[in-house]
Amino acid sequence: MFHIVLFEPEIPGNTGNIIRLAANTGSRLHLVKPLGFQLDEKSVRRSGLDYHELADLTVHENWQAVRAALPGSNWYAFTTKASHFYAEARFRPGGVLLFGPESRGLPGHILDEFDAAHRLKLPMQPGCRSLNLSNAVSVAAYEAWRQNGFLLRGV
Repeated sequence: MFHIVLFEPEIPGNTGNIIRLAANTGSRLHLVKPLGFQLDEKSVRRSGLDYHELADLTVHENWQAVRAALPGSNWYAFTTKASHFYAEARFRPGGVLLFGPESRGLPGHILDEFDAAHRLKLPMQPGCRSLNLSNAVSVAAYEAWRQNGFLLRGV
């Protein structure tokens, strides 16, 4: 239904939560290297990434690889630097929800690839920096899914 892209994720617990989210929403999850953790079986178990067998998960070597794998203009980059709120967007099936690493967000050269309407933010109280990555992805993924009537994959 939707693609969730994590650019250079750093924290295994966040990615584990997002793997579970992707499995439960029928989204496809894409991780862009370098990763801040290992995806071997022992690390997966220890980090709570144990839903990986239920999720549609692809690891890409770099930014260019994920862009080539998911061509098109239905990409949305989530950033605190956006001028549009996520609820203003009209998400379509097959759309891509892009998130940056926990410690720094999406770099400028990637944000520059998207016009203002495709850069989205979540509302927050003044003085707050950002939400936890897995919380932000949850808000966006469920809004995209809600806008499409909570269509279930394979039903």
